[in-house]
Formats: sequence, structure tokens, C-alpha cells
Amino acid sequence: MKYLCKTCSLEGFVQQIACNYLPHGYWFYVTGRVPDGKSGQLVDEKLVSKYGIDVSRSTRSRKKLAGNANLHYVRHERFFVLLATKGRHAFFEEEQASIRDAREIPIQYGGYSISYRRGGRLRNGKPDPKWHSHVAIARGPYKDLEAYYLDMAPRRNTERMAQEFYQFPFEPYAPIRRQMLNLLRKVNRVRKRAGMPILPPDILPLRRRVVKPFGSQLQPMEKPEASESVTRRSA
Repeated sequence: MKYLCKTCSLEGFVQQIACNYLPHGYWFYVTGRVPDGKSGQLVDEKLVSKYGIDVSRSTRSRKKLAGNANLHYVRHERFFVLLATKGRHAFFEEEQASIRDAREIPIQYGGYSISYRRGGRLRNGKPDPKWHSHVAIARGPYKDLEAYYLDMAPRRNTERMAQEFYQFPFEPYAPIRRQMLNLLRKVNRVRKRAGMPILPPDILPLRRRVVKPFGSQLQPMEKPEASESVTRRSA
């Protein structure tokens, strides 16, 4: 297959959806898992062939002008997502009962919650009229992390706590950076009450790694694509 769909890391999977698919109108999706005992590659080939996904960029443009939908498919390990733009396509009939809209219901996988929504506030305080990919830590995993860090907060020295934050298990997209800062504030409140030194914000790993989704795991890209650089500023 020429069509690349199997990501080699969770980070690459999330990045591919958030930075390359959602910003281009692939909002309608279904999720699934490769059944135990089945080959992931065979499932990939079946779905890509069934929905005519492996087409050129020019073909996608023609389909869009004709009012037809385009699709993408991406998989990490045994979890996969089919994403579609608006328009006419057999996908909407075949998957009608399972289709969700990323503008309303986030894609949740690996502890991440991936959606597409309007921005918050601009620096001048006005509402942001643009739509952006929104990658956050899902509520359950965030609560687990919060409990873990708050339990350590009054018992670990500054160096150990800094190391724990340095090893934070999620890529710092903008909403996750806000979650990290909120968590740090809570940790510092606990440490202050315990008479321990508070932790400075610069211990947080706030720079996101840009990876090759279909290349070696977590291998940084030399130059981000144009769409990625735009999304990174607004995610």
C-alpha cells in the first residue's frame, strides 16, 4: 500500500489527527479496534480499499468541488479512526449509526481528548472567531495524574518533583500546557502548606516535539509542514 496509515507512536497518531486532518475539515469520524487474532495490515487494506481513501491530492480536490466527501484513515497499534469531510459518500450510509462529529464529541485515545472547536480569548480579550484543533488530557487520566502529583507534593524534594514533571507523559499542546500549569499551582499550594520550597514554572516541559507519524518512533522532523506550524500556534 502506498497510503500511509499505521503510526508508530501515540504522539504521531495524535499529531496526525490534530495537525493534518481536523484543520482540513475531516471532522466526522468513527473509531474501531482491530479484532484479536486479525492482522492490522489486512484491516487497513480492507478499509482503505472499501472507502477509496488512497487517492491523489488532485482527486481529492475534484471530489470536493463535486460535493463529495474525502476520507482519511489512521491507526495506532490496534485502534483506528476513519475521518471524513462533509459531502456525499457511502461512508455516511455504511457507518451512520457510529459517526461522531469532532466539533461536538472528542476523539479519546491513549489518555488524550482530541476535538475541533472555537478558540478562547485573544490577547486583546476578544473572543477568537477561528476554529482550532484542541488536544487535552481526558478528564479521567488528568484526575489520576492530579492525585499522583498531589500525593508526592509534600513528600518529595525539589529535584525529585522537577524530574517527575520533566517526565510528564503527555505532549504539551496548548490546552495541556494549561492543565500542567494548573497542576503545578495545586502542587505548590500543597508544598507551601507543608513548609516545602515551591516549584518554579520553568521545570515544566512546555515545548512540544514534532514527530514523523509514520517514521521512526519520536524521530523529530527537520522542518514542520506549513499546516503543522500554524496549528502549533493555535492548538
